[in-house]
Formats: sequence, C-alpha cells, structure tokens
Amino acid sequence: MIQGARKRKAMRTSLYDLSVPTFLQTVRAVGGFLDRAATHFSNTGVDPDTFVNTRLFDDMAPFHFQIEAAWHHSVWGVEALRTGAFTPPALVGPVPFTDLQAMIDKAETALEAFVPDEINDCADKHLDLQIGPRRLAFTPETFILSFSLPNFHFHAVTAYNILRSRGVPLGKRDYEGRLRIRSF
Repeated sequence: MIQGARKRKAMRTSLYDLSVPTFLQTVRAVGGFLDRAATHFSNTGVDPDTFVNTRLFDDMAPFHFQIEAAWHHSVWGVEALRTGAFTPPALVGPVPFTDLQAMIDKAETALEAFVPDEINDCADKHLDLQIGPRRLAFTPETFILSFSLPNFHFHAVTAYNILRSRGVPLGKRDYEGRLRIRSF
C-alpha cells in the first residue's frame, strides 16, 4: 500500500436505492414535462388527444406507447423484484392525453409505496424473463440495471424527444427532474 493512501470504503448502494428513487426522479420529471406539454397545447390550440399517436419516425412506436412503456418499466420493473417475473399489464393505447398524465401520477404513487426493506429483501433471488422463445435469466440487480432501467429511460427520453420535436418548450433540466444531491 502506498504510504498515505486512504482506504476506500465499499460502496453501499441497496437494491432499493438502485431502483425506486431512480425511477421516481424520472417519473416525476415525465409528469412535469407532460404538464408543460398540456399547457403548450392549450396555448397553441392543439388538441392533446390528437397528439398521442405522434411518432419521431414512422417505424417507431407512438407517444402514448412511450408513456405506457415508461410506466411498465418503472412500476412493474420494481414489482418484478418481488414476484420474480416481469408481467406488466397489456398496453392499452391510444389513450387520451389526460389518461397518460394520470398513468404517470399512478406510477409515482405506486413507486412511493414500495418499502426499502421489502425491495432489499429481494436481492440475490432469481428473476426470469420470457420474451417469445427467449428465456433471460437475471438476478434482481442485473434485471434492474441491464433491462428495466435502460428500457425505462429509452421510453421516457423518447417521449421527451417527441414533445421537443413538436415545439413543446422543454430543456435538459425538464428531463433530469429534481437531482438527488447530498445535504450540506
């Protein structure tokens, strides 16, 4: 050991910390930019319900799908930690814009209801995901880090980008949401 070098402490991040607060930060941001979009639509005379089928490209899923998928990968991603299976409800779109806002509000409420000990007790279990003929074998940690969080952020940022591409005045901070900084 080099003289004067400090010992590094092991990082202590729980399964709960990896999942619930991370999803909540962005779910709240999505709720915020949906509210900004509703205001923008009202101010510009756009019917938000005609917007739910908007796509960035013809071969990409529409706006409503992005919101529904963000809901699924957040709430049902954490629920999968408890049940051992990722089984979100079927996608229901297209749905009215206000229903998409309500879906994100419900996601926030559901995420807030998860208890740290309940989620942390799921660590080191098996979580298998069946996608068509493929079976993917995860641990809860690898499921959250390599499947649920990437999918969640993909759909949340795609929804953000659809709104931006249609003139909704959003910036990077709208997507980041409230940062979880340490207290001084």
